[in-house]
Amino acid sequence: MDRFQVMQSFTRVVETGSFSAAARDLNVGQPAISKAIAGLEEHLGVRLLVRSTRQLTPTEAGQAFYERARRALSEADEAWVSAKGAGAGLDGRLRVCAPVTFARLHVAPHLGEFLNSHPKLRLELVMDDRSVDLLEENIDVALRLGALPDSSLTARKLATSDRMVVGSPDYLARHPAPQKPGDILAHDVIVYAQNVGGDEWRFRKGTSETSVRVQSRLAFTAAEGVREGVLAGLGLAIVSRWMMAPELKSGAVVPVLTDWSLPSFDLWAVFPSGRLPSAKARAFVGWFEGRLLQR
Repeated sequence: MDRFQVMQSFTRVVETGSFSAAARDLNVGQPAISKAIAGLEEHLGVRLLVRSTRQLTPTEAGQAFYERARRALSEADEAWVSAKGAGAGLDGRLRVCAPVTFARLHVAPHLGEFLNSHPKLRLELVMDDRSVDLLEENIDVALRLGALPDSSLTARKLATSDRMVVGSPDYLARHPAPQKPGDILAHDVIVYAQNVGGDEWRFRKGTSETSVRVQSRLAFTAAEGVREGVLAGLGLAIVSRWMMAPELKSGAVVPVLTDWSLPSFDLWAVFPSGRLPSAKARAFVGWFEGRLLQR
């Protein structure tokens, strides 16, 4: 391996915590990664990694080398793109992470437009409702919804959506629609378990605020489950307009308590901490933000 590849291998080992995970991510054999790191330590004359039965962690020298190597790799990527010129397009791999439902409805159907602009680019869309570790999963940029609990993240707000309580026409035919927030306690409700405080529904009307703590018999860890539960007539749920955009348009779900508002929902572009956002990640975010403004 050349120096660039060795630095790349070392940074992935630190970020994934193992030789095997780094090898899978870089599509090389594990022995090649182990040999490269051993050669690097021998060349520098210092131990960079502490090996245990469970994982690899950087020593103080290893952490310092990692931080400099990570910056060098980011700057090399920027230099490559700059030298080729903007008209040459982007190439290599871009890993984007987004929640399953949001990605299915609002990202995946439009990716052809972005890929056509960059024919040498290979994009991997990681669809996951969890807040995955961007460094460990080697994610270039993540689209995240709602509040960002980790203030150390490098993030940029792209858009805001309203939220509402919805039910299917079938459910509302069997259960009279609530007229005030407290009426929800008499209804079956569906909770999105990924949201902290998902069982407390907060409403505002003018200067009045109230909250209802629901007792749900049905909770899902993925927004797809919430969608299907509502469409199956299993109860009321809080959704963002993004989550139910097609069904709201077609009338397959119906908003209730429309005189009351709920806290809005923000969409963020989040970049891995400790590294410069790559040119590929910035280009993707700029393109996607432009698509949002067209709607």
